[in-house]
Amino acid sequence: MPETRTRYVDLSHTIEHGMITYKGFPTPVICDFMSREASKKFYAEGTSFQIGKIEMIANTGTYVDSPFHRFEDGKDISELPIDKLADLPAVVVRADKMAGPAVDRDAFLQVDVRGKAVLVHTGCARHWRTEVPEWPLVPD
Repeated sequence: MPETRTRYVDLSHTIEHGMITYKGFPTPVICDFMSREASKKFYAEGTSFQIGKIEMIANTGTYVDSPFHRFEDGKDISELPIDKLADLPAVVVRADKMAGPAVDRDAFLQVDVRGKAVLVHTGCARHWRTEVPEWPLVPD
């Protein structure tokens, strides 16, 4: 019997300190919480640690959306079972020709999504690290 190989595709973008995410949203903060130099006073001679700090809004980059994002009584990411999020068959829904920022139910009507990881290709990657001027998600 032939060996089955799993193929993983990394869909993430590199997130950098101070980069633009969405116009009006705070930029990511990536810095030292404790530098190696500052840590030396807490540890034995010759021992140091760097402890990083990251602050960013949850919708930065490629992410998993939970029902709570849209629905007040929906499950948040911590309530979603891992077996519903990993090692699933996947389907790509192309929504890159949409007229605005919303992907409505029409994009999914012709696709069998039950039991699958649904990857929504919005085309927004073309705006990565820009202010996305045509989609003001936050009022000026």
